Amino acid sequence: MSLTDAIGTASAPSAVSSAVPAGLPTADEAVAHTLLNCLLRELSGPEHQTAVADGHLLLWLPRRGVLLRAALRRTSLLGAHRFTGPVREQRDGGWAEVGWRRLAAYVQDELALRTDVRNEEFLEQIASSHQAVSAALAVRADRPATDTAVGDGDGLAAYLESEQSLVFGHRFHPTPKARTGDTASWLAYAPETGASFPLRHLAVREHLIAQETAAEGAAQALDRLRADVPEGYRLLPAHPWQYEMLRDHPGLRAAFDRGDILDLGVGGKPFAATASVRTLYDGDTFLKFSLNIRITNCLRKNASYELSGAVALTRLLAPVLSDLETRFPGTAMLREPAYRSIALPGPDGAPDRSLLEGFGVIVREGLLSRLMPGTTPLLAAAVADEYPTGPGHISRLLGDASAQTAAEWWTAYLKLLVPPVLAAYFDHGLVLEPHLQNVVVCVDQEGMPAQVLFRDLEGTKLVPEQHADLLAALPAEVADPMTYDAQRGWDRVVYCLLVNHIAEMLAALADLHPQSEAALWAQVRSTLQAYADRHGCPPRLAALLAGVPLPAKANLLTRWERKADRDAGYVRLASPLTEDVLSQVLRHHADDDRDLDHARDTRSAR
Repeated sequence: MSLTDAIGTASAPSAVSSAVPAGLPTADEAVAHTLLNCLLRELSGPEHQTAVADGHLLLWLPRRGVLLRAALRRTSLLGAHRFTGPVREQRDGGWAEVGWRRLAAYVQDELALRTDVRNEEFLEQIASSHQAVSAALAVRADRPATDTAVGDGDGLAAYLESEQSLVFGHRFHPTPKARTGDTASWLAYAPETGASFPLRHLAVREHLIAQETAAEGAAQALDRLRADVPEGYRLLPAHPWQYEMLRDHPGLRAAFDRGDILDLGVGGKPFAATASVRTLYDGDTFLKFSLNIRITNCLRKNASYELSGAVALTRLLAPVLSDLETRFPGTAMLREPAYRSIALPGPDGAPDRSLLEGFGVIVREGLLSRLMPGTTPLLAAAVADEYPTGPGHISRLLGDASAQTAAEWWTAYLKLLVPPVLAAYFDHGLVLEPHLQNVVVCVDQEGMPAQVLFRDLEGTKLVPEQHADLLAALPAEVADPMTYDAQRGWDRVVYCLLVNHIAEMLAALADLHPQSEAALWAQVRSTLQAYADRHGCPPRLAALLAGVPLPAKANLLTRWERKADRDAGYVRLASPLTEDVLSQVLRHHADDDRDLDHARDTRSAR
């Protein structure tokens, strides 16, 4: 049976007062829903093989010949629907539940038939992601519930809980929680388990230290971690997991034997794992370590050019970042002013790259250096999560607030987030990467947005035409990965800002007030238009306002074809910003409201 035959009379799910889920999904449901999201966005959706009928999404895999169905909590103007319950397939004239393993196999078959590419590790990575979600849910079930709340005076506790609350990960990535390494090691260091632990401390002879700083004293955050470092040595903190993976490296063992490196053991103040796993925080400083672990797509190692690039960007972009922070109060970027590692000579006399990169640690400013007084920082991804897994979730911030209050929250948020990102690109040729995991939103005592902090210079790029002199002054191996051409940079900005971030935050708000989705998108358009009116409307922004399709990173296809993240392609989504579409949807909702008011009046008269 074809998709058309199965649709029947199409209808959207009935209107509800709230689409917030009653509880957390099982690991099976979470993995299955994530795979559906990927199919909908990258395969069946672009090929027009989907439909909404009788409160369900119908999704056809034309090459594999499978019709799938899932119940909907809420539809989405961007096609990012909310699912509930199991996924089913049409079988023997009825609908039979299809488990996540069988669904993953269907996805694998469809991808292989579509691309003529084989990927023998794909199912294993999905299984790894499922295992991680299952383990995180089990830990949460066994851990005593916390009553941390925004505004209770413990902003650090609320912040760390937000960082460690992302149980399910990126809902448009087929393997959002996949990682190599044994489960026992992962559980000890995973943010989802609430991991907090002391660091391994190494003392390295000063002449074997590799270090760059953007300003004098920028590396003091490392030196003050331990006071008893012998004279002639410098402290190098190491992630305990990474140390265990590298401890038997022959060059490192030889350096221990010679006394060039001393193992001072584990100690000092505990550091908490943040959402990225390898970036740790002690309340004062973020330290971004290398981990020879593959998480989602990539081996999470600080490449040598990334070590130098973070410090170079901190130094060279100081005037740009200062300008943005002055022009847009409530905006700041966490700088990365130093890195430190080991420069042990290898057989060719050059520093051994596996050790240089493996022990490379980047110093990132702590929140207190930029945080507005009286505010509580929260990871944006936790605020916007589909499920309320932490104290900073939007449902906790707003509670049972009215749609009007939610709209006011949204207006304040957009005014903080959008203008500096656009100005960075159009005025400075700076490509910020404001996806949900790279932004910290700081809220006041009432939970209203007061500040946004951007972080992670690894994803920050330069448009080369606007920074030719700056880039020419850097080694090519550092400068080249630091750039995107103008069009690729714009696609990255629009994807991270609108599709990854704004659309997901908007979806969380729309779960609270499903009838408000079009109005929330209208506020996004209004914010973009206000920027265009005030700062000029360059052609790319004009096209965005005209409703050109939005670029969405093709995570499924990128993972299937085993491409580097930098080489990821985009699929194009029909824009919900088109003025005509928004007007029609808003009029439709207004008609529904008038009909409802008339029905209420009629019942009252009776």
